[in-house]
Amino acid sequence: MAHDLRFRQRRRDPGRLSGLPLARETMTRMYNPPHPGEVLRDGVFTDNGITVTAFAERLGVTRVMLSRVLNGRAGISADMAVRLATALGTSAESWLHMQANYDLWQAEKSLKREIAKIRPLKMAA
Repeated sequence: MAHDLRFRQRRRDPGRLSGLPLARETMTRMYNPPHPGEVLRDGVFTDNGITVTAFAERLGVTRVMLSRVLNGRAGISADMAVRLATALGTSAESWLHMQANYDLWQAEKSLKREIAKIRPLKMAA
């Protein structure tokens, strides 16, 4: 099923390391990451000529649900991630990772003042 839909993927920068640094100081987060629905909209609907209704039917979800995701009014659930991965030949983890990055950025932005008041807990060595 995934072979008849093209998903426009961004090219990897060959100069970048693909390792996963876990230290807080070394992790760099994307500035204002896009909502996964925006990535989906740009990657699927730009080049394929498929309608939202047709793609929703292919995924087995309602047009309204898919439209909410595409317009950033709903997030990517685990269920939707599996459906997208199957239809597009991607991984469910990549969709969930995009959603988590987006959610984390939004939370940090909206909670900035409250977070500044939190004192870190000093752990015993």
